[in-house]
Amino acid sequence: MEVLRQYQSDIMLLLSGICGAISVFVFMTDTMTKKRKASLMLMELSAMFLLISDRRAYIFRGDTSRLGWVMVRLSNFLVFFLTTVVIYGFNIYLIDLMTHEGGLEKTPKRLIAARILAFIGMAMVVISQFTGFYYTFDEMNKYHRSPGFIFSYLVPLTMIVLQISVIIQNYRRLSRSIAMSLIMFTSVSLVASVLQLFMYGVSLINMAIVAMAALLYVFALKDMNTEIERARKREIEFYKEEKEKEHALFEQTAQALAAAIDAKDEYTHGHSARVAHYSLMIAREAGKSEEECDEIYFAALLHDVGKIGVDEAIINKEGRLTDEEYAQIKLHPVYGNNILSSIKQSPYLSVGAHYHHERYDGRGYPEGLAGEDIPELARIIAVADSYDAMTSKRSYRATMDQSKVRDELVKGSGTQFDKKFAKIMIDLIDNDPDYSMREHEE
Repeated sequence: MEVLRQYQSDIMLLLSGICGAISVFVFMTDTMTKKRKASLMLMELSAMFLLISDRRAYIFRGDTSRLGWVMVRLSNFLVFFLTTVVIYGFNIYLIDLMTHEGGLEKTPKRLIAARILAFIGMAMVVISQFTGFYYTFDEMNKYHRSPGFIFSYLVPLTMIVLQISVIIQNYRRLSRSIAMSLIMFTSVSLVASVLQLFMYGVSLINMAIVAMAALLYVFALKDMNTEIERARKREIEFYKEEKEKEHALFEQTAQALAAAIDAKDEYTHGHSARVAHYSLMIAREAGKSEEECDEIYFAALLHDVGKIGVDEAIINKEGRLTDEEYAQIKLHPVYGNNILSSIKQSPYLSVGAHYHHERYDGRGYPEGLAGEDIPELARIIAVADSYDAMTSKRSYRATMDQSKVRDELVKGSGTQFDKKFAKIMIDLIDNDPDYSMREHEE
């Protein structure tokens, strides 16, 4: 205790500086309610001036000069007055917590009683300046307790008891960190108030209240950070859910459109879905990212959308097409590009539709592009499209044997198809001994 008495002036200076800094932080904080922010500002500033005043009271104690006379009386008045103000500020903070985070519809009567006691306590401090009820000063300008001194502690002590009873009753309504900070503020202040009655010359209660006021903001800041993190996680989860819903809606719409396209040709039911599936398999084996795989999948799903613009009689004609009819068929990539290019947020869709009939040797259509000039996405779809054409039943032939399909891919590698993606498709065939990758009869 002697060590505390010896260094209490330095401790007061340190704590007052901390409270001053915290008051600036509170002022700059925008994540609190206005009432809670105001209560913390009141507590921190009052706590800062409380310790400054207490320190001045010790410094000028026994100074008989006019300045000493004024400072001793002013400092002691502020010490008693601001002690009640700090606890009153805590009462406001507690009311705001209970009505917001605690979910209480009405302010607890005990907190209303504590508020009334605060005003009574402040009034009694003012009255005691003229009556000497709490303390007096001798001719050497030294402070002495008066018989009514006990009442200066009973008022804040009673306020703290009322507050701690409300906190304990509603402990589970608050977050753990906030509830802990409230318990610490009231319990430490309560213990310090009792000890102060028996410890003269040490401002234990003032230092305890100020330290707990500073700690209160630390816990409030921790709670705010926790809430911000929770809000961020909720926002991320909401964003993910919305993206998943958007993705699902887009996929269902694309599948419905692809099914409508395939329905024009009685021999290509499910063609677009299978091409999309094979393209996705190739893309994954090629090491594409999930985003790239998604783009390839949807571009493949809608690669034949241009068939909407082709006469159904030509699409369903049995036997060999005339040159004019084949010229019409060759326009479907152009039609597809025109239809899908209006979807500005997904430009890859039109790329798949426009270039999936280009050949690696430059003999494809509609642009006659060759090699790396053909978009990679279209080169993948071209392999998948040709594979499904060979493994599906057509009006002019049955499903081709798996070995024959493999031979055709080997033959077209480097001429019709990109060697890299043709090789991946060949590997997929080699890993499909049951020949499950083909059109199946319903």
